[in-house]
Amino acid sequence: MRKPSLNRNRRHKFLLGLILAWLAPAALGLTTDKDQPIQVEADTAELDDKNNVSVYTGDVVLTQGSIRMTGDKMTVYNTEDDELDTLIMEGNPATYRQLPDDSDVYDEAEATTIKYFELKNHVILIDKAVVKQEGFLMKGDRIDYDTELNQAKAQSTPAAGEDTEKQERVKVILKKKETEDTPARPDGQP
Repeated sequence: MRKPSLNRNRRHKFLLGLILAWLAPAALGLTTDKDQPIQVEADTAELDDKNNVSVYTGDVVLTQGSIRMTGDKMTVYNTEDDELDTLIMEGNPATYRQLPDDSDVYDEAEATTIKYFELKNHVILIDKAVVKQEGFLMKGDRIDYDTELNQAKAQSTPAAGEDTEKQERVKVILKKKETEDTPARPDGQP
């Protein structure tokens, strides 16, 4: 493994920007996030130009504007053309949060493993997966998200050898939006 060059460091900052593109769609996150510098902190960082892999381990923290990702290990795989192929963040749990425009409530996600496939526009949250947005909660063993089509699918599967009767089911909670036109209930409840 050779010492990363300044050009390689710039390329990694660019690739991390691509990584964050799936996390920061303009309609959902602060529109200024993508213009902010990317900072990665970890106990160790290994950049392998020959195999197009970067590995960050030990209390990994990635920030860009309001975006914050954390985990125990982040692995970034690039194509032969130095384009981002796959990012894997692992943790107990791996986490993501971002402040959307016009909101003071963060969007959050967590799972044991978060996989992002840039070329397929696909994100997978695996094991104890949770996505929280204002007025919305989705939980499952696995959540698949197509970033291009803006479609999500959650599923729960029992661990090997577990009784299927005891498995947790997918859980989705949608909070009803309150409007000024909504009449108050006679019992005073919202």
